[in-house]
Amino acid sequence: MPTLDQITRQALRALIPPPRLRLSDWIEREIVLPDGVSALPGPVRLWPFQREIADAIGDAEIERVTLVKPVRVGFTTLLTSALASFVANEPAPILCLLPAEADCRDYMVSDIEPIFGASPALAAALSDEQDESGRNTLLSRRFPGGSLKVVAAKAPRNLRRHNVRVLFMDEADGMEATAEGSPILLAERRTMSFPDRKIVLGSTPVHEETSHVLRAYAQSDARIYEVPCPDCGAMSELMWPDIIWDEGAPETARWRCPHCAAEVSERHKTDMVAAGQWRATRPEVQGHAGFRMNALISLHTNAAWGKLAVEFVQAKDDPTMLQTFVNTILGQGWRSAGDELAEDELMGRAEPFGLAVIPAEVLALTVGVDVQHDRLEVTYLGWTESGVTLVLGHRVIWGQYDAEETWVELDGLIGSRFPHALGGKIGVDACAIDAGDGVSMHHVTAFATPRTRRKVMAIKGAPGNRPMIERAGSTTKTGARLWIIGVDTVKLQLFGRLAQAGSFRFSADLPPVWFEQLASERSVVRYTRGQPTRSFVRIPGRRAEALDCVVYAFAARALVNLDYDQRRADLSTEAAPAPKPAPVLASSWMQW
Repeated sequence: MPTLDQITRQALRALIPPPRLRLSDWIEREIVLPDGVSALPGPVRLWPFQREIADAIGDAEIERVTLVKPVRVGFTTLLTSALASFVANEPAPILCLLPAEADCRDYMVSDIEPIFGASPALAAALSDEQDESGRNTLLSRRFPGGSLKVVAAKAPRNLRRHNVRVLFMDEADGMEATAEGSPILLAERRTMSFPDRKIVLGSTPVHEETSHVLRAYAQSDARIYEVPCPDCGAMSELMWPDIIWDEGAPETARWRCPHCAAEVSERHKTDMVAAGQWRATRPEVQGHAGFRMNALISLHTNAAWGKLAVEFVQAKDDPTMLQTFVNTILGQGWRSAGDELAEDELMGRAEPFGLAVIPAEVLALTVGVDVQHDRLEVTYLGWTESGVTLVLGHRVIWGQYDAEETWVELDGLIGSRFPHALGGKIGVDACAIDAGDGVSMHHVTAFATPRTRRKVMAIKGAPGNRPMIERAGSTTKTGARLWIIGVDTVKLQLFGRLAQAGSFRFSADLPPVWFEQLASERSVVRYTRGQPTRSFVRIPGRRAEALDCVVYAFAARALVNLDYDQRRADLSTEAAPAPKPAPVLASSWMQW
């Protein structure tokens, strides 16, 4: 017979619930990664630095979690596992916000459904059997006690209809303001009716001045992950300036302790990361946990210090590639080289090359055409295998935009083949012609459409965070198809490359006015519907034809797929290939 003391202890245990399992422990116990989702399928095993992030998401005392993340640190798996924990343990209305509709579908099909299906505790959670209303869709699921919706930030109407307790936002720096304001703020407002809400925001930062995730991290307790030095034991955050390697051998990369200057090889990294700790640099902030990481602490094989150093060496001379490295590997926002271009400095870099003989390193040729009412402006860009851009020349075709002879002359220019230093001749690989003013659109599309196979494209510029170039979703009134150029995306790359002499080179044949027009805009940061955005504005009194031509020709390069070895072999022949016959032009082809 139990004693009174034993009965009392049993009664107390019945009244006091058992301690809740930490989220990191629950993930490792319940979440299974299937083949196709992970290179190491099976039960999840969190890396040391992931555990505190998971526990912060599961901590009822922490309302917000912000994660500044690079690639190769397993954030998607961690996010999906945390989402699964709420579905299984704390059913509630849950919303996942991603930049675009395609991201939503890919996340549901490639991550959520496979991981839920492979994990026994979750296998049936989002199935149609759990939805008594019969309203389940791919991106909207119901389960006992809650719901899961995966929504694109580009569709603000989707945010108006939902009140949610749990909000996950991934790749926040890829989200643009809509007509109704910032989608991040709109989504956060949908959580206001829940006093126990949870908001998790993660992103790879893009531009330092406009980064959503960096701004959110600055408002958090700003935790950094520090690891001990194997020699002196001092704790330090692994930072890129402390990675060194032998001259000309980046694969020998190692870490130099900032405290004792000891040089630590890659083989110590696993133990160092295992012994690491998160430290809050702003401990006075309560309820908002912020985590900042870079790929130096990742235990992925392809994140070895030597491999990252090789990637850096390959990227360091190209601003576009370097920005990708800074964003995705170092987890840092890119700081623009300058707000304004200096025309005198650009003109001072002119070199003695041009269209008379194309330099040997140029293996591709693109053209940008700006359409004015009384002329066409044409700029030729040459491209090397390493991605360096050479401005080879600029031509002006004087004539009305609606005159047949104007377009006949343009056809001759873009159909020309130019002598090449390797011995052969090179022609234009792609041409982008501005059709965006509405007045000349019909004439541009009439010229470009029959030349589509030659990659002659009628284009229209569009602002904002868009792809460099993409096919328009609909046709014009006459049935023609336009290509859309993300002019801000192109200009952000251009400004960085133009600021570096080795990335952009100029022909001495270009007139001074061309350089003035190239430097006709400056980049500014403005607030649009409460959200900072970087845009480009015209400097008063300057024309911008040269800049527009370069933007169009720069974007056209994305549509040129080239076998460099074959092109080099073709250009090395003494005799030029026979030119393709020009199209037969009827005298009335421009009349409707």
